[in-house]
Amino acid sequence: MTDSIALDTVDLHILRLLQNDARTTYRDLAAEVGVAPSTCLDRVARMRRTGVILGHQLRLDPAKMGRGLEALLSVQVRPHRRELIGPFVERIRTLPESRALFHLTGPDDYLVHVAVTDTADLQRLVLDEFTSRREVARVETRLIFQQWECGPLLPPAATTAGPGTGQAPEPG
Repeated sequence: MTDSIALDTVDLHILRLLQNDARTTYRDLAAEVGVAPSTCLDRVARMRRTGVILGHQLRLDPAKMGRGLEALLSVQVRPHRRELIGPFVERIRTLPESRALFHLTGPDDYLVHVAVTDTADLQRLVLDEFTSRREVARVETRLIFQQWECGPLLPPAATTAGPGTGQAPEPG
């Protein structure tokens, strides 16, 4: 694990705003957090340089892209050996249906979030790309009815504060 980076309340406020809208201008960020635009630019650059900010992503609506059915596939790989899981992971990551891939502990080795056109497409994906692989012992499919985004990611100390403050509570 990497060491966490010390972030003050201004940094946390900037991160909260950017997580809500990564296209916010430095001028608008600076005005919102109460610092000069150059200070805001320096803080964001530092958080990029230290790896706190990893990048920016474009979010798409799978249904509007013709992939209106989403599912989670729990996958068991046997035997669970590096020479088998490396090619498995690389193949799953290249599938256009794959949205996210997680390596897990417990009875299932992987959880794969997929987006497909319909149930026939999901069946094709499971049979042709998962269960046809010799290292895949089992696949369990769960349809996703609805999904919600959660609040901005903040360091543990900041999450104990009241909503929207980004500060730890006052000792009492």
